[in-house]
Amino acid sequence: MTNDRVAPPLIADEAAMLYAWLDWHRETLALKCTGLSREQLVLRPVKPSGLSLLGLVRHMTEVERHWFRNVLHDQEAPPFYYTEQEPDGDFDLLDSCPAEEALACWRAEVDDVRELYAGLSLDTLGRRQRRGQDVSLRWILVHMIEEYARHNGHADLIRERVDGVTGE
Repeated sequence: MTNDRVAPPLIADEAAMLYAWLDWHRETLALKCTGLSREQLVLRPVKPSGLSLLGLVRHMTEVERHWFRNVLHDQEAPPFYYTEQEPDGDFDLLDSCPAEEALACWRAEVDDVRELYAGLSLDTLGRRQRRGQDVSLRWILVHMIEEYARHNGHADLIRERVDGVTGE
């Protein structure tokens, strides 16, 4: 497994630090998927959990889309992988999902949302509220770092069970 991540700076302004940590966690998820076959990416080896690496990638695609498109910019970006009938479709509906397509979709979504927040102040308020309260871009970035960090912990366990690979 190669590691092409750029370590976050030890000293930087707040915005640079938040963006760097978010990108580091994004690349950590990519790293956990590197070198695996489609069959390995859809394995759910940490019972009783139904999580898989491909499911995590699809979930993070939806999370990126939701927070940056829908909350920050009030777009009506529909979900890629889940529906009202299948609210966990991002995790569950993997049978007909090509892994390369899901990874490319995630990468494209990340690239697109980077453009949406480029140049904005951390104090920029989302155009939609969360539970009746305003949220800032700063809050969204911290939440995204937390979301990736939590799921990267899941990815660590899954990857170790899939092929024994451990580490960052």
